[in-house]
Amino acid sequence: MTAGPDEGSSPDEALRSRLGINRRRFLSTCTAVAGAAIAAPVFGAAPALAQPAAGSSGGGRGTKLIPADKRGIILYTVRDATGRDPLSSNLPSGFREVFKELARYGYKQVEFAGYGQHANAPGGANLESVAGAKLLRSWLDEYGLRAQGNHGFIPSSWPLTGADKDQFKKHLEIANILGMDHMGTGGDPTGSSYKADWDVAADKWNALGRLADRAGLKLYTHNHDAAYGFLIDGGPLDDQGRPTRSSGIRKLEYFLRASDPKTVWLEMDIFWAHVAQYKFHTYTAHDGSTREKVFDPAALVVAHNARYPLFHAKDGTRNDTNGMGYDMVPFGEGVIDYRTFFKRVGARNYHHPMVEQDNAPSATDPAQSLTHARIGYDNLAALRK
Repeated sequence: MTAGPDEGSSPDEALRSRLGINRRRFLSTCTAVAGAAIAAPVFGAAPALAQPAAGSSGGGRGTKLIPADKRGIILYTVRDATGRDPLSSNLPSGFREVFKELARYGYKQVEFAGYGQHANAPGGANLESVAGAKLLRSWLDEYGLRAQGNHGFIPSSWPLTGADKDQFKKHLEIANILGMDHMGTGGDPTGSSYKADWDVAADKWNALGRLADRAGLKLYTHNHDAAYGFLIDGGPLDDQGRPTRSSGIRKLEYFLRASDPKTVWLEMDIFWAHVAQYKFHTYTAHDGSTREKVFDPAALVVAHNARYPLFHAKDGTRNDTNGMGYDMVPFGEGVIDYRTFFKRVGARNYHHPMVEQDNAPSATDPAQSLTHARIGYDNLAALRK
């Protein structure tokens, strides 16, 4: 398994060591960063970590921010290519040809989004099996790629049914055959805003994390914007006996506290974290007052650096009319300041950024998703300190 940001020390100790500060000054620094984030403007200008900047595509000289062996892509970005019929197109089709193309661009890592492809591709439609995993592994090895995660099966039952537990163990076996250090999901631990439901989710993920740990894997959950909204954990009760107001802690921040740091990990989708920064900046406190608290994605990672081994590197241009604050675009062509983000979180030999673009496939341009994958790689590789 991959070591933490600094082997043999806690994430906070490792970060303090790099900064050359003691614990008291370290806590003061974190408080100052959080305060600066709260003061950042939200409307009428880009949020704190989403400045249009020449540094977004990393021009200039200096050490590359993302080491070559950490540059990855989630295959969801090119799902139309893996799902394409190779008998009806000259474009790369199916896992093997797509692996070859991604390796040609320079990628060294891939994150799966399931194990299905077109039925006419080598290996057939469904490679979600031990035999299928062995075939996929042979193609990854052939093109010098490393599997580094999967948005796959997380049991819906809790307590776990026997069938769900067996299916989960099957996916752990597949992940090990593929050579992954991490296995995860594309969804949040729960869609609820209530503390009680997040307590249940933490119990479930702690149990799943222990199973994954025994298999030599780090189990991770993936976020969308809602997970960084505010937890409902106090105030007057509604007619169903549920709380109606918030302490100001965000749902995934609470999950970080409630889940076991030794067995439960997270993958931050940096785009959706910035959408959360735009959307969730005020809350109703337990006393009924309205308070402001602007989210700082990089500060959360810094505070829990070892808990975030993977990122989705997804970019956006500003749009103040769609309710999200951003429109998704190829990585490096938007306004999210990735140069600053990756410099702030550090631990460049620990983190695994995966290029992603949900809308890369096109109904009119069959080559678009692979073109955008290439653009994403070039811009990720170009980031400099």
